[in-house]
Formats: sequence, structure tokens, C-alpha cells
Amino acid sequence: MAPARSAAGPRPQERAHAWPVSVSRRAAGGRTRGRRRPPDGHNGAVTSLDAHRSGFACFVGRPNAGKSTLTNALVGSKVAITSSKPQTTRHAIRGIVHRPDAQLIIVDTPGLHRPRTLLGQRLNDLVYETWSEVDVVGFCVPADQKIGPGDRYIAEQLAKVAKRTPVIGVVTKTDLVGKQQVAEQLLALQQVMEFADLVPCSAVDSYQMDVLADLLVGRLPEGPQLYPDGELTDEPETTLIAELIREAALEGVRDELPHSLAVGIEEMVPREGRDDLIDVHAVIYVERQSQKAIVIGRGGERLRAVGSQARKHIQALLGSKIYLDLHVKVAKDWQRDPKQLRRLGF
Repeated sequence: MAPARSAAGPRPQERAHAWPVSVSRRAAGGRTRGRRRPPDGHNGAVTSLDAHRSGFACFVGRPNAGKSTLTNALVGSKVAITSSKPQTTRHAIRGIVHRPDAQLIIVDTPGLHRPRTLLGQRLNDLVYETWSEVDVVGFCVPADQKIGPGDRYIAEQLAKVAKRTPVIGVVTKTDLVGKQQVAEQLLALQQVMEFADLVPCSAVDSYQMDVLADLLVGRLPEGPQLYPDGELTDEPETTLIAELIREAALEGVRDELPHSLAVGIEEMVPREGRDDLIDVHAVIYVERQSQKAIVIGRGGERLRAVGSQARKHIQALLGSKIYLDLHVKVAKDWQRDPKQLRRLGF
């Protein structure tokens, strides 16, 4: 099926396959191909008010720093799931920001953390790989949390790429604290590493989101659009649907369970004889039998709630009614099993 679109509806160049054709096309293995770099000697800064710019940015930071929320706010639509649970993001989701003067592709990456499983190591590898491919990096630190060892570790790693890729310091969640604490956090962040720019912002009340967007765009190389107007992400719909189900399943579960949850879409087809209904068959995977009981809940009550919540978001994504068939299966220690990780798309 075609990728997720804006509410403007289908475009004349609408395509039937899941991988959109574009300058920055994703290969079957999930790698980026054909990405442009600025010409030699070009630092990415704005040199002409009339020049159109296009390129890639990513937000990095420790888990739960507000990276996915920033991505959704800038794109203007939900392309990345969010949760109060750390390490919610597991894929490098691309969100596309369309402006008259630029096209900014934001790569939402997992939070960098000390890995305890093979999955954790692969997520960290994904973050490092993304750093090497983007034109500008936003290092996110929440305004309501003191800068700690995790932030300093990330700064040390970013310093290795800062010579060729500008890094912007971003103090997030400013809506949670007063102006004085925001100022103190900016000063503290400034001591961590040398930044190309520093900006405080909040995706919740839109504080300085336009400033953040301008700073990111100002570091992009000149170039044409990489994606057609109205396209919000280049992710296949099955990936986005699986993430929406996982987001619903994460709510209200115990702290140790979120890392054990994974979702696979087994089938997604139009209902035979109906043009207004899509059947989605999905499986929530857990690592132990006891976790399966938690996800299902007493008499299936919790699983029905997960399905109801996910269904609303999936219908908004597809623009169609859906029937969601949801099951829970045990995939023992899947986070540590290379074969199972590959099957689940990691």
C-alpha cells in the first residue's frame, strides 16, 4: 500500500508500492542510498535567501529526551510513536517537513543507552550510522533533568562527528520549568561541548519550534525537493501500524515489560467485497508466558483496550475503517536471538 500521506488526499503521482521512489531511496536492507553531501568548502550555513535547501537532520539524546515529540511537532503529524517509557523508539523513522524555502527530512532515532541485549546494541549501531549520514544533528537534553553521565557520553561521541557535521544543542520540555531553570540548563549544556547553535524549545506549547526549524534548515545544503509535496514519511504503512499498536500496548505496563514487547504485522488486506474496510492481522510478541498474561489482562480486557486505542490511530493513518485482529505470542528471549531479531525487522 502507498505510504502515509497528509490529509490533502492522494496526489497525481501516487504509487502502489510500499517504498517511495525518491533521491534518498531506502534499499531493501533499510540503508540509505544516494544521499547528497554539501560541496567541498560548504559549511551548510544559509548563503542566499532565495536558495531552496534540502537535506537530513536527526535528534539524538538519551532515552525519553523528547526526540520523537519534537519530530512529530515539526512534521505537523504523528510519524513517530511517543511514550513515557524510555527507549520507545526502535526504528529510524523519517519525517518530512515541507517549507517554501526548504525540505527538511528528520530522522528520529532510538535513545543512546548502555546496551544490555543484542537488540540494544543494534539500536545503538543504528544511531551511530545515522550520525554519519545526516547534514545536521540536534543534541536534545530535557530542561527538567540535570545533565548527567549519559549526556556527557553522548557529547563525547558527537564531538567525533562535529568537525564535519554541525551539532545544535537543544534544551527540550521548557514548558515543564521556569525561565531561570531553562537559562541554567542552557549554560550547563554549553559546558558539555562546542555547539554550532543553542536553542531552548517546547513541542507541547510550540515555544521556539520555528526557531529550531530555521536553525536546522540553515545548515542544509542547497538542493531540490527529495520527496513529493504532501508526503510525510517514507516508512511502509505496515511499519507505522506496528508502531502504533506497540505504542498502545506500552501504556500502563510495568517498567520491565516495554523492552520485551514487539509487534509484527502478519497481513493487511482490503476486505473482500468491500472498498471501505481493511483487515489488519497483527501479533504482539513477548518473551515470557507471564508477560503474555499481563498484556492480555483478565478476560482479555487489556488486549481489547490496546486494540481499541490502536484502531483509532490506524484508521486516521489509513483514512479507512479497519478490522484489527490482535494476538499475543511468546518469542522466548527474542531480544538476544539474532534469528528472531531479523524476523522482527531489527
